[in-house]
Amino acid sequence: MIRLRRYIKPYLLLLLAAFFFLFVQGMADLYLPNLMSDMVNVGIQRSGVEHNAPEVLSSDAFSMLCRFSDDEDLLKKAYEPLSSEQERYKALAEAYPSVSDPGYQPVRLSGKVLQEEADKAVEKAEAALVFSLQKLSGRSETVSNTSLTREALPELYAAVSMVPSLIREEAIAEAAETDESILSGTGAAFSLLFLKEAGADPDAVRIRYIAGVGGKMLLVTILGAIASLCVSFLAAKTGAGVARRLREDVFQKVEQFSHAEFDRFSTASLINRTTNDVTQIQNILNMIIRMVCYAPIMGIGGAVLALQTNVSMSRIIIAAILLLLTIMIVVFIIAMPKFKILQSLIDRLNLVTREILTGTPVIRAFGTEAHEEKRFDQANQDLTGVTLFVNRVMTVLMPLMTLIMSSISVVIVWSGSHLIDAGEIQIGDMMAFIQYSMMVIIAFLFIAVMFIMIPRASVSAMRISEVLDCELSITDPPQPEHFPEDVKGRVCFDHVCFRYQGASEDVLHDISFTAEAGETTAIIGMTGSGKSTLIHLIPRFYDVTAGQITIDGVDIRRVTQHELREQIGLVPQKGVLFSGDIASNLRYGRRDATEEEIAEASRISQAEEFISEKPEGFHSPIAQGGTNVSGGQKQRLAIARALVKCSPVYLFDDSFSALDFKTDAALRTALKKHTGHSTVLIVAQRISTIMYADKIIVLDRGRIAGMGTHNQLLKDCEIYREIAVSQNSDREV
Repeated sequence: MIRLRRYIKPYLLLLLAAFFFLFVQGMADLYLPNLMSDMVNVGIQRSGVEHNAPEVLSSDAFSMLCRFSDDEDLLKKAYEPLSSEQERYKALAEAYPSVSDPGYQPVRLSGKVLQEEADKAVEKAEAALVFSLQKLSGRSETVSNTSLTREALPELYAAVSMVPSLIREEAIAEAAETDESILSGTGAAFSLLFLKEAGADPDAVRIRYIAGVGGKMLLVTILGAIASLCVSFLAAKTGAGVARRLREDVFQKVEQFSHAEFDRFSTASLINRTTNDVTQIQNILNMIIRMVCYAPIMGIGGAVLALQTNVSMSRIIIAAILLLLTIMIVVFIIAMPKFKILQSLIDRLNLVTREILTGTPVIRAFGTEAHEEKRFDQANQDLTGVTLFVNRVMTVLMPLMTLIMSSISVVIVWSGSHLIDAGEIQIGDMMAFIQYSMMVIIAFLFIAVMFIMIPRASVSAMRISEVLDCELSITDPPQPEHFPEDVKGRVCFDHVCFRYQGASEDVLHDISFTAEAGETTAIIGMTGSGKSTLIHLIPRFYDVTAGQITIDGVDIRRVTQHELREQIGLVPQKGVLFSGDIASNLRYGRRDATEEEIAEASRISQAEEFISEKPEGFHSPIAQGGTNVSGGQKQRLAIARALVKCSPVYLFDDSFSALDFKTDAALRTALKKHTGHSTVLIVAQRISTIMYADKIIVLDRGRIAGMGTHNQLLKDCEIYREIAVSQNSDREV
């Protein structure tokens, strides 16, 4: 599993900012159900009466409450007489018109007692009053918002003064033991009545409270939305930044790969790891910031607030969580193995697609379109089958979660209705409990989704880790040496052996020769004799298994790869051109080459003729891979590119195979003049290409079977003579 710590470290400030906004978003989401509960409980059920202890009371109402209170001293401390000389009088008279009536005699909250203590004292006194009236009348109805009117208050004041002390004391004791929700409802009815007596508009009270709470809900919602947008932006920026750095590191690592590493990782697999797998990491990091960090806030906060709302219904949440965990574990066990298979099948599909697209001419030539269609269809069906299985698992998961959440809502409503009937909770509290329980379940749902996605991302992380942690078979020395300032280019093979990784035997055996500066050394042999492998050892595409290769006496393994390859102009067996134009391709090895230099290189490589025929000349476009030029033109451009570099060592790996004999001869003649002071090594199949070389090396099954000039080898090397005779008649030889 790849460790992302060093990739996340540059984004710590963004992460801290994201966590801050997540906390703000979570607090906003947790606060909304509480506001909704207040709107239902107070704004609707209590007609907007927030406190049981009104801001102002008439002297008659205050005396009545004191008579039925079990803490008369607290009430007297909470309220004090209000006179017209006080500053507070005008404000209260404006809000409550009856305050200025001569017979009203107002008292107001003094502020010496906490509002909560005053509310409890008032609601107990009001409940005791109701219980006393019930005992006198022999009925048990509770007081509602509409059962008393302002006009009935004088009769009420007169009636309560006649309540016997025994009944009053029993009512006070009963009120002290009554449930809080019943006391609150009775207190709201009387408080509204007292506000009416003071001249307040009940509808205005209700609308004012609902509008205030609604405004708070709107502000909290906007704050949560802004925080959510900020979190999304920061999470996306962090995920994209980490993905960019991962791609950079993977690409830079691949750039350091030798042929041995490319033999281990296919091109299609490396492309998939750089794109699809990194995208998986980006997505999972984005979701971790947005979901996994948000889920604990919602889960823990929702559970705590749900317990504060009602403890008895918390069993429902616990049962739902256990059910969710069971489903999550089952899905995890089923889906995890499939995710591992999924990425390998994507690799396989990319590989087949790449082979078919690059090999289209061959496929058409051999008429195997039907076979390749079946091969592609099989890879596609394998991937489709696993993808459909994973998607079906995910498809089943969401309806199950929805069913669980809907069932929980039903159970909470059923259980809450009984509690409401018993007076243990209010309707708003039940509604808030439903929302808190949904928050807890959604938090676990987020975690469940992450448990589904993390296995796939972990597979992608391991695949990326395989590339980043891959030990390079060819590395630069810790203390590199350097070539002399005036590099001659003398290449010496000293008892060189080479074996491919994992092979049981060497493919090159005890190779020793010297390619002198200013000379052309040719290498020829049967197919599979190791010619290209030998050439690839010089730029260290592979490292020798035994022996050493030196340039001007310096072991090539003791200098950096960059310095080594700066001395080499390579023309590969298969010419590779890049998208752009002809000039950009010729300057690929030396960006500062002048127009005259690239023109001279194209003349030597015999590319001048077809370049001049193009309307745009050296600025003619080259398609990706050089698909808009022929094989011979591609080879000549590749040769010209190497010549522009002006290197002391030139390596031509069968680079003249696509040229006709006339062009081949003209190119070799011009090349000899241009590379007169450089070391030239040519791998070729045609005798005519190498017969004028200063030295010819004949390879046979990885060993040197002969070495010398053309005439010497015809006399002394049977293998060379067989190759020569197979290509030309005895007389021509």
